[in-house]
Amino acid sequence: MNIILRPFQKDDIPALESIIRKTWKYDELCSPKTAALLAKVFLSSCLTNYTFSQVAVLGNRPVGILLGNYKPEHHCPFICRFRQATALIQLYLHKEGRKTMRIFQSVSGMDKKLLEETHKTYPAELALFAVDPVCRGKGVGKQLFQKFLCYMQKKKADSFYLYTDTSCNYGFYEHQGMTRRGEQKKTFLIEGQKADMCFFLYDFQMTEDAVKTPAI
Repeated sequence: MNIILRPFQKDDIPALESIIRKTWKYDELCSPKTAALLAKVFLSSCLTNYTFSQVAVLGNRPVGILLGNYKPEHHCPFICRFRQATALIQLYLHKEGRKTMRIFQSVSGMDKKLLEETHKTYPAELALFAVDPVCRGKGVGKQLFQKFLCYMQKKKADSFYLYTDTSCNYGFYEHQGMTRRGEQKKTFLIEGQKADMCFFLYDFQMTEDAVKTPAI
């Protein structure tokens, strides 16, 4: 598989929204229209929170993305905040959108609590990591992850963290040497059905041998 890694470009947005929508199974939570809006909100929010980006491209089509944030150098351009606000307004204009967004606000609150309970201050965050389901198990995620480790090494960051949950392949992070530092359980009521989920915070301690492949 001839995968090319490069920084994020604005033209990647539609393909990346599709990947996010499939990865987190938004269409199982709500209607297709609301699922599309949720993906737009999620990606636009992540794009306010990064200093490093890598997009995996296969045949001119984005099939994966990683956004990382080295906090001492983070600055969010106004255009990113504007896109996030516009996406949120579009979502809140619909009753189903407002209802679904309350679930995501609850998740955000749990994420903040998980970070507080570590009693640590991390210099960096892996803010977004998603690979198209059709490309999983083919090394795309590992390539993206190693590129981020190269970036962390260059910045001399000693650690970073990320949030994940049971809707994702969280075992991948353990295979990459990350450690689970916190866990929260939550039951949601979605379309009349109870859904139990666990939310996690993982971190990674940088070492001299953390980077297994040379930077490209």
